[in-house]
Amino acid sequence: MSMNNVGRQTTPNATAPGAAKTTFTGNQALAIEEPLLFEVGRLDVTGVDIDAPEAFEDALGGLGRTSAINLPGLTEPEAMRHYVRLSRQNYAIDLGLYPLGSCTMKHNPRLNEAMARLPGFADVHPLQPLSTVEGAIDLVAECGRWLLELTGMASVAMSPKAGAHGEMCGMAAIKAAIAARGENRDVVLVPDSAHGTNPATAALLGFKVVSVPARADGTVDPAEVKTRLGPDVAAIMLTNPNTCGLFERDIVEIAEAVHAAGAYFYADGANFNAIVGKARPGDLGVDAMHINLHKTFSTPHGGGGPGAGPVVLSDRLAPFAPVPFVQFKADGSAEFVETRKIAETLGAKPFGRITAFHGQMGMFVRALTYMLSHGGDGLRQASEDAVLAANYVKARLGSVMSVAFPERPAMHEVLFNDSFLEGTGVTTLDFAKAMIDEGYHPMTMYFPLVVHGALLIEPTESESKASLDQFIGTLESLALKAKAGDVEMFKAAPVFAPRKRVDETLAARQPKLTYAG
Repeated sequence: MSMNNVGRQTTPNATAPGAAKTTFTGNQALAIEEPLLFEVGRLDVTGVDIDAPEAFEDALGGLGRTSAINLPGLTEPEAMRHYVRLSRQNYAIDLGLYPLGSCTMKHNPRLNEAMARLPGFADVHPLQPLSTVEGAIDLVAECGRWLLELTGMASVAMSPKAGAHGEMCGMAAIKAAIAARGENRDVVLVPDSAHGTNPATAALLGFKVVSVPARADGTVDPAEVKTRLGPDVAAIMLTNPNTCGLFERDIVEIAEAVHAAGAYFYADGANFNAIVGKARPGDLGVDAMHINLHKTFSTPHGGGGPGAGPVVLSDRLAPFAPVPFVQFKADGSAEFVETRKIAETLGAKPFGRITAFHGQMGMFVRALTYMLSHGGDGLRQASEDAVLAANYVKARLGSVMSVAFPERPAMHEVLFNDSFLEGTGVTTLDFAKAMIDEGYHPMTMYFPLVVHGALLIEPTESESKASLDQFIGTLESLALKAKAGDVEMFKAAPVFAPRKRVDETLAARQPKLTYAG
């Protein structure tokens, strides 16, 4: 979108219903249209003054640039304004309800942030001597102790960086345990309703993936699992609650069958927010499970900060936890086990090291702050409120949208299919785009794959009834408009977003990485 030196003559949304009149700048109040850097930048300005370097000999082997790079620059105020304007185009949990299913976009209490910024936590460095970070190690250990208590497991690896990394850690421990038994098991069972990272993780570690179909009610049938068990099966990777927003009611029977076959039970803990304080995975037969601290215990994720994915292990897998790890000594103090050699003197058989250092310190501080401020009863109530919110959305929208599994109560998220849009000419994508014009980030779309045109909504426990009512009213209004035949509105949406309707698939597959003027 070009702009001459005088000003923009049209505004991109000037023809949209209810749009503001055309403005000279192209801006609409504080919705400011920005040209590209190549259109307004100048070669003679920069926001940073850098002294010319002294004479030196480069080590580029003759591959150094011989011509000017000719990248346009901005002054410091212009650069600052660009990033502030850009930040105003981001959607965030601090702006409104974030209904992404399976992502648990919950409120991050500012108390967490205050604690993470305390000296000794905020400025801790991974290369500091252990003697100078005893308090930080104690905090990591205490966070791990809470995770063990909440899951009923025997050991925890705190170092994995996030969910998929945690999956790899847990499955690597399973692989090491199988090797220690001298067995050759190379098959992993993965239900169709699993997160996509599950089969990817298994394949990355050299396992063959065998899928397990979902039955009509969206859950895994123990009979289907049993028909696939054999001496070649290493583990099953099952999400509970699953990605259909349902609790796997036969999980104990499935775990018993898996163990009887000599295999291990890996649980994807991405949806732990639904059952914290209500059910302990260890009591259900789980051998390994990653926990997304950034989902369950409110630490920022995505653009808000790094994730963290500790992995809890049963006593069958505890010896194979990776180094480094923190354990409690007999006197109750925390001990940092830094290397495999030290671990082996303690009787452990770690499969190795999953990451260079111990994890995300700021995430541990935030998560433990959340745990301590809520307490066990508060964490249980958070789970109950998350489930209540999802079932409220299900009950209120069930008359105008099609619930995928109406016969089962939802857990922390509710899944709709696109049958309510049948015959309207409106697709799930069109519906989601229209939500943007209403000021909402769309829910998770087309996932899980077991449901056609899926719309997966997770309100979390953070939202008030008033907030949920407005969201529900918005979706109800859109559903009625679709059924009334207002196809043109949906196909054009969003008309109020800065870039309007974007073809994300084309942009991802054919990105334009150079400016042609």
